[in-house]
Amino acid sequence: MERGLLWLPLLVMFFWLAWQGSKEYQKVEAYRAWAEQFERAKYDIYAVLGQKDNNLTWGKPTPQGPIKLETFSLLDIKQINFLVDEKSVDFDNIPQKGRSIELEFLFSESNKSVRVPFTEIPLAAEWGKFLQGLLQDLRTESNK
Repeated sequence: MERGLLWLPLLVMFFWLAWQGSKEYQKVEAYRAWAEQFERAKYDIYAVLGQKDNNLTWGKPTPQGPIKLETFSLLDIKQINFLVDEKSVDFDNIPQKGRSIELEFLFSESNKSVRVPFTEIPLAAEWGKFLQGLLQDLRTESNK
């Protein structure tokens, strides 16, 4: 009887871990279906992000699919900042560690900004470099 009581917490933990894994799998599958419409997309536990042409769409992943989706155009963006622990960081000189990792998009028409969270610094830096390059290409095309 005592042995059974000792194994009960392990059994409960096993079922809880299996349930959590199932939820995460559902999130990834919902993301995969959502991401098919984009040229480039990213998934992590904090946010999903998709890029198609000049538009970026981001939101929060859930097992039912991304929620709180926001879409904006790179044509409306004045500047892209790479923030690690609320401090602006250069894309070419990234820190090794950070608790809060975000790409901040500042709009040219208003004081509004959008912050997209990331879990990994190198992934955020890669996205930031890509989007800055795309933004510069759009500006040079519009100046022609």
